Amino acid sequence: MVAPALGDALGPRGRRRARTASVLAVLAIGFVVYIALRRFAEAGQLDWDEWEPLTQRDVIRFFGKGLLHTMQAASVSLVLASAFGMVLALGRLSPSLALRTIARSYVEFFRGFPLILLIVFSFFTLPRLGIELTRFWSVCVALILYNAAVLGEIFRAGILSLDRGQTEAASAIGLRRRQAMRLVILPQSFRRMTPTIVSQFVTLLKDTSLAFVVGYEELLRTGQIAGEFYKNGLQSLIVVALIFLVVNFTLSRIARRLEVRQRKRFRTGTIAVAGPEDLVTVGLVDPAKS
Repeated sequence: MVAPALGDALGPRGRRRARTASVLAVLAIGFVVYIALRRFAEAGQLDWDEWEPLTQRDVIRFFGKGLLHTMQAASVSLVLASAFGMVLALGRLSPSLALRTIARSYVEFFRGFPLILLIVFSFFTLPRLGIELTRFWSVCVALILYNAAVLGEIFRAGILSLDRGQTEAASAIGLRRRQAMRLVILPQSFRRMTPTIVSQFVTLLKDTSLAFVVGYEELLRTGQIAGEFYKNGLQSLIVVALIFLVVNFTLSRIARRLEVRQRKRFRTGTIAVAGPEDLVTVGLVDPAKS
């Protein structure tokens, strides 16, 4: 496991400076918010007539439908991307050079590929190749391809976070490499990876907003439709932003609680994947060959 370390713990003077900087930052943000609200009020954007349509039951139900579509796409994509990511992680840890090369090439390619282009490609290009997909699956395919690469590195970091003794103990009792991975390594590493997976789900959930480019009616698209219908685009997008903030804040708190629980249980830091060079193999493969 790689525990992020940005520097030494702050001393008394450093803590005072940090508190001062925090107060100044809050004041600056508050001033910007005040100016923005004042400009909105002068332009009539805070008038109740602009917000009243968004309180209607049908509109609330419409936003709820958009949120449901967002959660569906994110959930399906996370499950399938997790399965694919685990395959990639095992491929990168495989003794076979060919499998390691294929898995690494996939990870490096799709981690650097813009997600919005994957969505456009899935929806507009795949049908020309004879692969017909609905808007939902066009979005999911793009999210799966991209997030599998990210989750593959998360899973690999989780597997490598275990002590060498786990692998050696499994070998000592006669378990083969695959049996050790399935019965000993993966169950323990998955518990450690849970907070990071939840955090990645937050990112994936936000990425679903890019689906508006193909007309999939997720939360952002429903906000655009409501704004165009009631001529209050700013207010509708603010509501969408608030919904995203509430959902993502809730998931982030869950991830944080799981992380704290994981640290107390395993007495270790968080899993952070900054790049392949930061991961050290612990007896599964030869580092010179990875």
